This record gives sequence, C-alpha cells and structure tokens, in this order.
Amino acid sequence: MFKRILVPTDGSELSMSAVKAAAVLAKSFNASLTAVYVMPLFSAVVYPEAAIYGAISQEEFTEETEEEANKALAAVAAQVQAVGVTCEEVRNRFDQPYLGILEAAQRAGSDLIVMASHGRRGVRALVLGSETNKVLTHSKIPVLVYR
Repeated sequence: MFKRILVPTDGSELSMSAVKAAAVLAKSFNASLTAVYVMPLFSAVVYPEAAIYGAISQEEFTEETEEEANKALAAVAAQVQAVGVTCEEVRNRFDQPYLGILEAAQRAGSDLIVMASHGRRGVRALVLGSETNKVLTHSKIPVLVYR
C-alpha cells in the first residue's frame, strides 16, 4: 500500500513514539523510511541592543542546530534499527518547519507522512499553532497523525 514513508522528528519523546509507529508500519508494508529534521534559518539581530544580551554568531547557530539535528536523527536511527528497518536521514533549513517537512516528502517521493501531534486543544491550539495541523492542511499526500 505505502512504499515511501516520511517521519519528521524534533527529538521529543512524542515524536520518537511516532518514529516507532512509522518504523513498525514501514516494516509491515516493506516500505522505505525517511526521517527529517527541520532546522531553523539563522535570523540576524536587528536591534544593536540585543547583541549585548548573548546573541550568537551565524557559525555558532549553525553548529548548534546541526548538533541538535544529529542527536535527534541518531535517536531515530537507534529506534528504527531496533524494529529492523533502515532509515534515510534528511536535514533541511526552513523558517517554518511544516514547509521543510513537505519539501522533504516531495524530494523523497513519499506517499505517506507519519507525525506526532502534541495534542493541544481549544485556544492553546489556535494561539500556538501546530506544525502537524499545517502539514495536514497543505499536504498533497496522506498524513497519519500519531497520538
């Protein structure tokens, strides 16, 4: 049914539970699995006063975000290996994570996205927004939301 599954991760416990579910699903369908970690773009300080309060350089920012991506994707690799599935890793940079997820799905030729929902409801969901909700809204392929 599904041949190429994409699973986004942010390194959280909840996203790791979705990773495990995606790995089990991939194994049952004999599908390939791609994990994506979307890193933010560097934003330069626009107010000189802010530089006094610990702004970091673009190089430091890049190094820190790549380190976070490596850590999260290493956890994914360990999780899917325990299920007996191999996984391709994708890192990309976007201002809005949902755009990075959709771009990774398109590049990988994915036919399913499996991702976690943080389960916010009501006003909190409206105010905080949800990357999962944005992916659901804009995706042209099926999205399985894991809770």
